Amino acid sequence: MAQGSPQAVSPSARWALLFGNFAIGCGVMVVGGSLNDLTRSLQVSVAVAGQLITVAAVMMCLGAPLLAAALTRWDRRKLLALALAWYAAGHALCALMPDYAALMPLRALTVLSAAVFTPQAGAAMGWLAPPEQRGRAITFVFLGWSVASVVGMPLHSYIGETWGWRSAFGLVAVLAAVGAAWVWQALPEGIRPPPMNRQAWREVFSHPRLMRIVAVTALAGAGQFTLFAYIAPYLRQGLKAQAPEISLVFACFGTLGLIGNLWLSQRVDKLGAARAVGWLLALQCLSMALWPLGGSVVVLLVVVVPWALSGFACTSAQQARLATAAPALAPALLAMNTSAIYLGQALGAAGGGLMMTANMAAGRDTFMGLSVLALGWTLLALWLSHRVRQEGLRAKG
Repeated sequence: MAQGSPQAVSPSARWALLFGNFAIGCGVMVVGGSLNDLTRSLQVSVAVAGQLITVAAVMMCLGAPLLAAALTRWDRRKLLALALAWYAAGHALCALMPDYAALMPLRALTVLSAAVFTPQAGAAMGWLAPPEQRGRAITFVFLGWSVASVVGMPLHSYIGETWGWRSAFGLVAVLAAVGAAWVWQALPEGIRPPPMNRQAWREVFSHPRLMRIVAVTALAGAGQFTLFAYIAPYLRQGLKAQAPEISLVFACFGTLGLIGNLWLSQRVDKLGAARAVGWLLALQCLSMALWPLGGSVVVLLVVVVPWALSGFACTSAQQARLATAAPALAPALLAMNTSAIYLGQALGAAGGGLMMTANMAAGRDTFMGLSVLALGWTLLALWLSHRVRQEGLRAKG
């Protein structure tokens, strides 16, 4: 199969990979969406339950580059289908776990498949698509994460509040199983991007500009998950919201995220991924700076609009930025970027959990502190992104 052939990427393959990312996104978000019932059912604190997010993020952070190196010669059709099958089985078993101590290690093993699927789906699409369509093709695949935030996050929240977290995990298992079958049916055999040898990995790690771009992803993720990981308990305990209101917040956030990602996917090649990242990070900073004004569910919905529009789009833009910066190194770079996404999630969730533990509550005062921490992370990401872009412009000049 030749690289860069427009006929090589069928619509069915694109949609199958998008759905696979949808299932992956639903699984990553299931803890945050059902966090209230997890704390009640397993009889642990919000901060302790939130560490399920941190541990999973650490596993995905470490797993993405290591598994990318170990599985570099696998046919991507087989690799991606097996990753989703593992994800389905893991979430089904998680739903059966009797307590927190049993759930934690199984959750950590389950999410390793997310560390495989997301970067390798992007790398496969980048390898198949012609150069002039590469950015659009990659961002299309990552729309699955935005759809997960629209459908999955509010659905997890509603299911968790109504039928319990085990049902939410069971839903993820079903979605992943469907995704595995679809990917196996839709993708052709022989999708084998050039294997990454040790020299290629050394080139990735020793390239300062590429590593700084990856660092932007980690900083931005830390900013988002400092707040996002604990929104459900904040709405319940801080704003006294009920299950329908919590689901509404997640649905609005996700819908706006999908709109932002759709807008980006149509314009990223023309606008330039690096410029897009700067604008998207600035929008996130705006929401985090305005967070203290969100004293009710209605006002909070208004405050998060800029963040919701830009959050998932920023991640997609970073993927496109790396894939176009060094196409030959795309499998390793996208694995590193996926690692950075989850490193950011781990930093954000862990930092937020420590702050909540110190304050022994999930009330408004605690979240004001979280918003300041989130803003600090995101401003740092914005500064670094601008610096890297200026370096690139000077190099071209």
